[in-house]
This record gives sequence, C-alpha cells and structure tokens, in this order.
Amino acid sequence: MDFLFIIQQTLSATIGVNTIIFALAAIGLNMHFGYTGLLNFGQAGFLAIGAYSVAVPVISFGLPLWVAFLIGIFNSVIFALILGVPTLRLRADYLAIVTIAAAEIVRQIARSATFNSTLGGSDGITGKFGAEFFALNPFKSGLNTPILRFNANDLWVVITGWLLVALIVFLMWIMVNSPWGRLMRAIREDEDAVRSLGKNVYLYKMQSLIIGGVIGACGGFVYALSRQSVQPDNYGTALTFFAYTVLILGGAARVFSPVIGAMIFWFLIVFIEQVLRQGVTNNLIPDWLIGANQVSQIRFMLMGIGLMLLMIYRPQGIFGDKKELALDAKA
Repeated sequence: MDFLFIIQQTLSATIGVNTIIFALAAIGLNMHFGYTGLLNFGQAGFLAIGAYSVAVPVISFGLPLWVAFLIGIFNSVIFALILGVPTLRLRADYLAIVTIAAAEIVRQIARSATFNSTLGGSDGITGKFGAEFFALNPFKSGLNTPILRFNANDLWVVITGWLLVALIVFLMWIMVNSPWGRLMRAIREDEDAVRSLGKNVYLYKMQSLIIGGVIGACGGFVYALSRQSVQPDNYGTALTFFAYTVLILGGAARVFSPVIGAMIFWFLIVFIEQVLRQGVTNNLIPDWLIGANQVSQIRFMLMGIGLMLLMIYRPQGIFGDKKELALDAKA
C-alpha cells in the first residue's frame, strides 16, 4: 500500500475545506445546544441560506461579493427570527421539530422549478461568483508536499477559512466567559430559575439562536466559495447530523471542541476510506468481502460503530463533561 499517499490525503483532509465547513457548523450548534440547550436540528438550513446568499446576489444581480456576505448575515438573522419567534417560548422539542422542517423547506424551495431562473432548481448555481475572493489569492502554484496537497484556490480557501475559524473561536471564548455566557449556561441548566431572577429568557434564547445561525451561515459562505457551486441537495438533514456528530465527538460546551471534533471526524473518515481503497486495489482485501464501490459505505459503517462505542463509554465526548449534556426541555 502507498502509505505516503494515505498520509497525504488524510492530513490534507484533516485541515482541509470540509473540516472548516463542519467546524463552523458545529461551533454554531455549540452555541445553540452546548451553551443554551436549544435543540436546533436545522443547521443545514443556515448553511444553505449562507451559500445561496453568496451566489444569488453576485450571479443574478451583479452585486459585489462583500455585499453578498452582508446579505447572507442579514438573511440568517431573519431565518433565526422566523424559527425562534413562534417556538422559543415553548418546550425545547418544539424548536427541534420546527428547525428540521424549516431546513427542509429551505432546501425544497431552492429545488423548486418556480425559482429556477434565480436559484437554479435541482441543478443549483454554478459560476464564478467567488472571482473577487480568488483574485486576492497570493498563492499561484498551490502546495504540493509529501504530506500536504492543495491546489492554489483550495489553499487560499483553507488559509482564509482557518483565519475565520480562529476569529469566531476567539469571539466565542470571550462571549461564553462573560456574564452573558454564564447566563446562557444558567438557562441551559434551569431556565425557570433564571426567569425568577427577572431575566428575559426568551430574548437571550433568541440571541443565541441568531449568533449560532450566523456562524452556520459563515460555514455556508465557505462551502459555496470552495466549490464555486451551490446545489440544494448538499444541505440535507445529513449535514446537520454530521455537524452534531462533530460537536458530540469533541464535547459539547467547550470552545475548541467543535474544531478538534471536525478534525478528528475528517481524519478518520478519509483515513479509513484510503486504507480500505488501497487494500482493495492491492488485493489485500478479497472482493467477496469489500468491493471498490462499497468503500464509501463501509467507511461510514465503521465510523458509526466507533461513535456508538464512544457514546457507550464516553458520552460526553473527548473533551466534554457529562453535565454539559444534561438538557432541560421543560416549558
């Protein structure tokens, strides 16, 4: 087996674009679930809104990219308000039902033939809507070493993406260690006690939903720019559940855990895939056991078994605390 190739592919994925996207999605969920106890099962909807908000204004209306970013942030705030206004006064499970349905509504609207001229329907939008961003790229030849490999555009996305992750993690650290962050934890533990102290629990929950949603939309920005394409089926419920996997793997209510969880998640996914694929290619794994077309499915099966064992023996995640998973779902 070509172990150097396996290492190159694995390490490139560990710090690559997908890791950045899922880290941002999980950081947003960490604000919702980890720190405030909000069951948001529609994070994919925020990513979709961020991605389409980048593509549509530039492609359809010719607006500058930085204006599209502002539109994406505004749209994610509006989406959070639409989700939160009717549900945040109710039990936590109502928010879960509404968010998973709302994310699917966003995806189905994007797929609809009614808006085909603007949103591209099921084919999505493909174009050079990131031309302004890539025009700033100082790396013309990319990176090609024995352990890391990125083309020029991916390298630029990776560097700016990690700078964005670092900035958001820093802001998160400031927020969760402030009196505001301690109040969020108190709401997660017992919102009735917080309400009895005269605090507006509904308003603070709304703030958390908006902040986490905006962070998720930033993940959508990176998703769209890295691929120069936006397809609605990329933003299904599986994206949200993978983001939750990343969060729980690292540990809820820890500032750096979503980032570490995303890196571990993609390290394992790509490492398992490359080892299996090399084993099949070099006839080290018999065809009757695993075929070349089954590798992608097998990697998720093995990953799922590992996650099951993690939840059995360490349900709080690698860096988490069991108490952080306790969720008050009362009215």
